Amino acid sequence: METTRQQKIARLIQKDLGEIFQAMGRDFFPGDMITVTKVYITPDLFLAKVYLSLFGKTAKKELLQHISMHKKEIRLKLGNRIHNQVRSIPDLEFFIDDSLDYIENIENLLKG
Repeated sequence: METTRQQKIARLIQKDLGEIFQAMGRDFFPGDMITVTKVYITPDLFLAKVYLSLFGKTAKKELLQHISMHKKEIRLKLGNRIHNQVRSIPDLEFFIDDSLDYIENIENLLKG
């Protein structure tokens, strides 16, 4: 069960990461759209598990690797935005959120 503090920090990170990916998308991820669907943060607030919904011309696993390569730069930009609200900037782990693919698969099974 997440505490209220964890939930507030997770929402803050989700909002700011969405804006960061939108700004960085033009330069680092051309032709791809990245949406932050959910953020889970550990109780000690040192690790944030970020779930991304990925769309575009690049394969999802390749795009996730590309995002992971720029993790330090993304964390720095996040730190510049939220440094007044948190004591330390959490480390970021990125995962593919495949819930939309799962829903689409279930719908196709129900139709056919």
